[in-house]
Amino acid sequence: MNQKDKILANRIYLILAALFIASLVTSNLIFQKFFYWYPFDIEIFDTKLFEVSVGLLPYPITFLITDVLSEIYGKRKANEVVIAGIFASFFSLLIIYVSKEVPATTWSPVNDGLFVNVFGAAPLAVLASMMAYLFAQFIDIRVYHFWKNFTKGKHLWLRNNFSTFSSQIIDTLTVLLLLCSFGIIDWKNFLGLLISGVLFKMMIAALDTPILYIVVFAFRKRFNLKAGEEILD
Repeated sequence: MNQKDKILANRIYLILAALFIASLVTSNLIFQKFFYWYPFDIEIFDTKLFEVSVGLLPYPITFLITDVLSEIYGKRKANEVVIAGIFASFFSLLIIYVSKEVPATTWSPVNDGLFVNVFGAAPLAVLASMMAYLFAQFIDIRVYHFWKNFTKGKHLWLRNNFSTFSSQIIDTLTVLLLLCSFGIIDWKNFLGLLISGVLFKMMIAALDTPILYIVVFAFRKRFNLKAGEEILD
């Protein structure tokens, strides 16, 4: 690869890393709003089956990006972005904590009560999310590369879906256990939210497979990469 291509590859890597971190931090900040995403009224375990947090909307993007990074840039580069996301999330937690302690002025459009109501649970949520995220993302990368090596770089759909399905189940289970333990979510909603979250994430993972194929094809064509070949430093 010539110097010009290396510069372009590094710039794209930086953009993907920025999108990954932005999606991760945003999902931690907006998680307290829940919505009903299916037209039929179905209940399971006294919880509507398709009630999920809006925090799930940007979160699947992080798994798509790590799959792209794993496929094109390799395991080490993907792990670097995951670690950067962890630091960014804990830094956002620190900012939220400090912001809660600073008293609002009398004329502030957002007073202390409203701020705490919206962001009050965010530090615990970020902590719970990070613990779940650590398990899920590193498992996603390892499972992805296991199937990549096992299939010798073939069957992109297989490693994309297998890695995402397994990591999303672990992520959803872990974060709900922690949020219920912290008292942020009532235990009575646990099973319904678990099933809804897993189904939602699996559907998104299946839908993002064509996107992954398109992105990987574009990378391979631009940088003359063979199937399974990665961009080396």
